[in-house]
Amino acid sequence: MKKLLLLLLVCSSAFAQKQKVWLDADTGNEMDDVYAIVRLLWAADRVDVVGLSSAHFNNADLVTFEKWNQYATSGLSPILVSQALNEEILNTMGLQSIPHPLGADRQMGRAWGGFQPRPSAATEKIFEVIKSLKPGEKLDILTLGALTNVASLVALDSTVKTRIRVFSLGGGYDFAKRAWNKNEFNVRCDLNAYDYLLNRANLDWTIMPIHSVMHYQFDRETIYERFADDNPTEQLMEKRWRETNPQDTKRTLWDLGLVQAYLLPDFAPVATVAAPPENQQPTVKIFTKIDAQGMDADFWEKVKLHR
Repeated sequence: MKKLLLLLLVCSSAFAQKQKVWLDADTGNEMDDVYAIVRLLWAADRVDVVGLSSAHFNNADLVTFEKWNQYATSGLSPILVSQALNEEILNTMGLQSIPHPLGADRQMGRAWGGFQPRPSAATEKIFEVIKSLKPGEKLDILTLGALTNVASLVALDSTVKTRIRVFSLGGGYDFAKRAWNKNEFNVRCDLNAYDYLLNRANLDWTIMPIHSVMHYQFDRETIYERFADDNPTEQLMEKRWRETNPQDTKRTLWDLGLVQAYLLPDFAPVATVAAPPENQQPTVKIFTKIDAQGMDADFWEKVKLHR
């Protein structure tokens, strides 16, 4: 009887369904998105990555300065830059079969406010995934930039709130004062979307405030030395540093921190705190801190494993 029970447990474990995950990334904005995307795709043994959508990184600098990182701002389409990089990553890793639709090219509403949704190929495909879920199953959506695509999804059909869990990077939280700060890049790229989601009751949303992850830093020379010259995926990550931030000897890999926190919950405790007082949702979950050393060791272990 014990042997039969053990066999049933083994079979049940073998056929257990992996958690479905969708990643939404403003990949063209900085270098850390590439690292975050690769890390999640390396987790195929644990999660089922069912989509990778592009997010815009529209900001005031694009109309006032001649360059944004290595890109000339004249005629620049942030969403297309993110989309091209998403496709390059999937092609490099031989994972072109993963859906990779184009996201919204601008914020919700207008510059002065408003919550007009931005339908896109991304929202359309995410709807398809949600409709295919089994009863009781949820889709985890990780967002690395502006929340336009996720907020538009909810605005277009509020019933999806019960079928998704959102994990995002952005905003600040002062633990001593228990106060929020929305003056942060990802939030500023679409404050309307951020506020829209903070006004949705019963949305399962976990936020990584920037102060919880800012010490997750990588060393430039370590990256250059440890990445293999004959590994296309590692070279893609190294190239992104060389092209985007060659002047920086150290960089905080914010987006990688969110993905690692999601994959390694023991390294990133979560607490429920009061939402900003100007919003309608009473509470929201946040990652309070991360074990940067543990996450760093995990990253390099995965690099070796996937060579």
